[in-house]
Amino acid sequence: MSDRVARITRTGGPEVIEWVDIDLPPPGAGEVRMRHHAVGLNYIDTYHRSGVYPVELPSGLGSEAAGVIEAVGEGVEGFAVGDRVGTFGPARGAYATARNVAARQLLHLPDDIDDATAAALLLKGCTTECLVDRCARVQPGQTVLVWAAAGGVGQLLVGWLKAIGATVIGTAGTAAKADHARAAGADRVLLHRDEDVAARVREITHGEGVATVFDGVGQATWQASLDSVARRGLIVSYGNAGGAVTGVSLGTLAAKGSLFVTRPTLFDYYVTPEERRAGVDRVFAMLRRGAIRPQIGQRFPLERAADAHRALEQGETRGSTVLTVG
Repeated sequence: MSDRVARITRTGGPEVIEWVDIDLPPPGAGEVRMRHHAVGLNYIDTYHRSGVYPVELPSGLGSEAAGVIEAVGEGVEGFAVGDRVGTFGPARGAYATARNVAARQLLHLPDDIDDATAAALLLKGCTTECLVDRCARVQPGQTVLVWAAAGGVGQLLVGWLKAIGATVIGTAGTAAKADHARAAGADRVLLHRDEDVAARVREITHGEGVATVFDGVGQATWQASLDSVARRGLIVSYGNAGGAVTGVSLGTLAAKGSLFVTRPTLFDYYVTPEERRAGVDRVFAMLRRGAIRPQIGQRFPLERAADAHRALEQGETRGSTVLTVG
């Protein structure tokens, strides 16, 4: 039986996503064949599709999926046919009904984590762990700003930050999205279309600004992030939904209060199997204690991935989006 897989042969809008029939070969050495049950949609998928992040063409799309092992290649240890597994990359190709994937990029899914939750949580959850614990090292009592606090990563950031004792100011585009950010735990939510975010942040913090800004928007919010952060504070720029930040002036960082800026990539923090396992275990622990609650705001059939991309880029989604298989 043939499987279906998404391919792009050129970069551009969602229309460049094509679906093709393939006959998967047996898994090679160090690989397993993974049958997908649920696939996660992430903003980085749109960057690969559009060319913001260049990829070698033709290319698959998507890095996050949950499913079951159907076959095991030579030399694979620790995984067997029938095991429930998940992956969050870095290899692309998750937009598929099945694929051969390196066993080193897999993790076992515990019985209390269903496939849809895993597909909605793994990449975003590990990104959250990386940003808060490993990159920014946020401390209890600090006040932080989270842009797009109602988004997939945004809601997880809010819950995680509250769980470790931070005070969270979030931003949202609409009153409905603000409600979702508050439900995730945000102490204050600013409507960025109606309010001067930086001025309100200064007002809320009595002029000091926040210790850390988590900015997944990019160019559109860069100036407001600069104006919101406290002296010697940190801007964590982790996404380009509003355009890529370019031309960062070191002189501006000095003038704004000796600021720090970083542009982290998850897989620079999740290099070794031990780092990956520790991060995933921390994510599952936060999930079990109720600190983070991945909200699946919408589901699309796998082959409607282009529609899911359009909804995501147009700001029509809330929480996480899962592509369903079968």
